Amino acid sequence: MYALAINGSPRKKGNTAQMLESVLRGTAAGGARTEMIHLYDYCYTGCSSCFECKRAGGKSYGKCALPDELTVILEKAWQAEILILGSPVYFGDVTGEMRSFFERLVFPFTSYDREIPTLFSGTKKTAVIYTMNVADDSGYRPFQQMTMERTLKRLFGQVESLAALDTYQFDDYAQYHAPLFDAKAKKTRLETVFPQDLKKAYELGKKLVLQ
Repeated sequence: MYALAINGSPRKKGNTAQMLESVLRGTAAGGARTEMIHLYDYCYTGCSSCFECKRAGGKSYGKCALPDELTVILEKAWQAEILILGSPVYFGDVTGEMRSFFERLVFPFTSYDREIPTLFSGTKKTAVIYTMNVADDSGYRPFQQMTMERTLKRLFGQVESLAALDTYQFDDYAQYHAPLFDAKAKKTRLETVFPQDLKKAYELGKKLVLQ
């Protein structure tokens, strides 16, 4: 079994990457082969609306035809039995890189036929990991309103989600003008709550293999 994690954060060692790594460790514990891809390492665009993936009888029907550095990554994502997408929340949504990747991933499988709900054959286990600097008691939880999970479930048949909130944003809060945050409280949460989030991510990885 092949488990692929897609990091939509510009940070390779940040909160999102750590959560994804924990998920992969969980899948590896279940016997899966794992890989992590960092989207910010690649040059690509979102869907170009060429509709080659919808052209009847076309060679790219059901497959993204746009040639760029995302092509190989999409092939891996399509082949993976387990696909985990991770992104920090920027202004109520995933990062632009993740959004562009997501468009290219799911639109080719989106069917314009009422009798065929998806062009993807079989099922794929999927999960979405969100990280966010905002506290969990703020009432600001936009990830609950996102459409990614609904789309993944409709096209691939199965989806899980997990969020790490009130994350530690700076290496040293004293170096930045951010009076909105309590640096000591942030540090305490990093040392006490975030390890629990990582454990939940690990357990999610095990669950994805065993389901």
